[in-house]
Amino acid sequence: MSLHEVVLLLETDPQRGLSSAEAARRLDRYGPNVLPAAGGGSLLRRILRQFHNPLIYVLIAAAVVTAALAEYVDSMVILAVVLINAGIGYAQESRAEAALDSLRSMARTEARVFRDGEPRTVSSDELVPGDLVALEAGDKVPVDLRLVRLVELRVDESALTGESVPVDKLEVELPVGTPVADRRNMVWSGTLVTAGNGAGIAVATGAGTELGKIHRLVGAAETLATPLTHKLARFSKVLTVVILLLAAVTFAVGLLRGQDAVETFTAAVALAVGAIPEGLPAAVTITLAIGVTRMARRRAVIRRLPAIETLGSTTVVCSDKTGTLTENQMTVRALWTPDGGYEVTGSGYRPEGEIRDDGRAGVADNAALRWTLLAGAGCNDARVREQDGEWTLTGDPTEGAMQVVATKAGVDHDQLSADYPRRDAIPFDSKRQYMATLHDERPAGRTVVLAKGGVERIVSMCRAEMGADGELRPLCADAALRAAEELAGRGLRVLATAVRPPDGPQDGFDEVALPGTLVLTGLQAMLDPPRRAAAPAVRACHTVGIGVKMITGDHAATAGAIARQLGLLDEDRPARVVTGADLDGLPAEGFADAVDRAVVFARVSPEQKLRLVETLQQRGHVVAVTGDGVNDAPALRQANIGIAMARSGTEVAKEAADMVLTDDDFATIEAAVEEGRGVFDNITKFIVWTLPTNLGEGLVVLVAIVLGTTLPLLPTQILWINMTTAVLLGLMLAFEPKERGIMKRPPRDPGRSLLTGALTIRILLVAGLLVAGAWWVFQWEQSIGADLAQARTAALNLFVVVEMFYLFSCRSLTRSAWRIGFFANRWLLLGVVAQAASQLAITYLPPMNTIFGTAPIGPAVWLRILAVGAIVAVVVAVDKRLRGDLRS
Repeated sequence: MSLHEVVLLLETDPQRGLSSAEAARRLDRYGPNVLPAAGGGSLLRRILRQFHNPLIYVLIAAAVVTAALAEYVDSMVILAVVLINAGIGYAQESRAEAALDSLRSMARTEARVFRDGEPRTVSSDELVPGDLVALEAGDKVPVDLRLVRLVELRVDESALTGESVPVDKLEVELPVGTPVADRRNMVWSGTLVTAGNGAGIAVATGAGTELGKIHRLVGAAETLATPLTHKLARFSKVLTVVILLLAAVTFAVGLLRGQDAVETFTAAVALAVGAIPEGLPAAVTITLAIGVTRMARRRAVIRRLPAIETLGSTTVVCSDKTGTLTENQMTVRALWTPDGGYEVTGSGYRPEGEIRDDGRAGVADNAALRWTLLAGAGCNDARVREQDGEWTLTGDPTEGAMQVVATKAGVDHDQLSADYPRRDAIPFDSKRQYMATLHDERPAGRTVVLAKGGVERIVSMCRAEMGADGELRPLCADAALRAAEELAGRGLRVLATAVRPPDGPQDGFDEVALPGTLVLTGLQAMLDPPRRAAAPAVRACHTVGIGVKMITGDHAATAGAIARQLGLLDEDRPARVVTGADLDGLPAEGFADAVDRAVVFARVSPEQKLRLVETLQQRGHVVAVTGDGVNDAPALRQANIGIAMARSGTEVAKEAADMVLTDDDFATIEAAVEEGRGVFDNITKFIVWTLPTNLGEGLVVLVAIVLGTTLPLLPTQILWINMTTAVLLGLMLAFEPKERGIMKRPPRDPGRSLLTGALTIRILLVAGLLVAGAWWVFQWEQSIGADLAQARTAALNLFVVVEMFYLFSCRSLTRSAWRIGFFANRWLLLGVVAQAASQLAITYLPPMNTIFGTAPIGPAVWLRILAVGAIVAVVVAVDKRLRGDLRS
């Protein structure tokens, strides 16, 4: 169709877009611009997926065999455990998918759209057919668009068409039947703008887009997997083989000793059931899910769950400067005119502050200063508005700073537009290095040209300079260039402003006619100020041994100035700023040394940034990279953990990242590292707590077979211990607060195994104490006249009581439980109370006695059990004190 036909069909305006009222009506009619939620498969498939685990296969086999042997109670209990485990897994998977959906909504795309003729930034889900949408390099296209205007627009369509090279877009009409990949007058939802800019009319949204069509075909659920869970899966397979071998050996030993085959097989089943840590998969998943939630509260959205584990071992953070370490709100800090300089107060886009003139003429009496401000505000396409108490920018940050400083001086932008309406413009580009606008002067009817740009370029186009009195005088280019150099030395970005006054030449407005006709009015020097929390966050990273390197495309002077304010460069770290040009001249060995020594890199290309990250990784570092631009995407993808900015970040950067910071603040990275370390600690604590029980249960059975004696614990009793304690006790460690000093530790060695040798010794120690205590109680009760059921009940309760005592010890692997705050984890206390109630129920309720083969026991038995639990707690406390930190 012709563009005119598209406009008529969609009843829109190619210049002004839709009205707000019409957009609202269409949103009600067509619905939000979102893709349909991808399902996780059928209900049956999702349920069956919960049984796909080697350890569960062993339990199912045990249930079948015990049923075949007519041990129906044991079989039913084992099957109940399997079903409960599957139910917990299914519920957690559903919750995790819901959490991920919530996180996706937090990281939603924004789009620039014209409504009522005004540019606005709206959530992409509010776009409707007929909307006029603006695009710039780095944007992810939010809807399918027919292009109405463009400037050198190129789009990466590889995600949609497989085309590996970005496609040049054109304003053309194409024949009916042109394939999607060849429709060069269209841009598609989900593709990435790599260069140029343009605008288009939305012709399809949501499920109606080309991406929506593919989405309906795919509909695949997101996989929740981390390197940690892969290690645990491998551990499960190895553990399954070991358990089956031990069970087989147990059965063989029993037969060789002439024991009853059914009893021996029951013992082998008991060993297998006891050695399986049924609660481990659920505990890991829930701990990770809680970690994701905690990070989201601290404004770190995890896009890929492996990021949680990686955060705990990060050794170097390579941070972009703009928007991460700084506010990303350019602020004019100084002004210069041919008659002198001025300081400007205030920060960000909030128009609060003043121009300090040190006794010289004020803005109203200083023509050069007035025209400097008017040129900055009038030769400008940005808009700064207040929304919900926040001042927001639509457009270029540099232009936003010029708008704000003019407002501080009392310039009314609406009045400026009325007095000097724009007639034409020469847009800025990197080759031209300036922007100029042609305005009518009302009511005089003459024209005025306003210009701004690089200092050298603007000065070269000027024929004179303006004094405070408005008189023109010969241009002193050297004075302007010296002033610019001095301001740049302070880390400020300097732009020059110029005018072609109303009483000057009136003819010609193009790149050929302008040079030599302008009058220099002054300079505006601006800075993106450091974030208030950035410097303390940098210090915190240095304290725990995490290196911080600034990698920016900005000038070396600006990067150095910000680095000094942040503490990256000081007396202790006086290293100079390394530029991209410096890196190009280095051999491979010298490059690696420079990367290790330097902390600030300026004027770095995307290729160099990628090489920096690769070099650090080759030197054994775990590298986190922050970025927000298209040029950051390769390094974000290469990094061990890529961190993008939600507010200022391009969609290219967000797609490449593992984590998105919703507040764009470097301090949030420190918080995320802290949360990541807490998550890893809690998973380690659970494993260190649960394995002694499983090992102890297996050893109790094995010892009974070897000695040829009665089993101290039945398979159903072992299952009771494993499942109730895992849910009511072990899972409560997932809610354990982060330990004090967690950010004072050095980063965790990524090559280190989950359990250190010292922790393994702790596990074996507690398992040995459990076996010895259970056998002592079991034999003692029988020796004083208790029947078999009472003796087994005593052994069962001893296991649980020891686990309770040991649980408090595992709240910290290095410090006493009393020193970390007894009531700091209220969930754990509730779990202990619930577990105690459960033990009373299985001990004293007749139905439970029948099912689990237990019997009531007296107060003296409880005292002996508690004494053993206290002894274990004391032994572990002494072990902590003697051996110190077991994590290294």
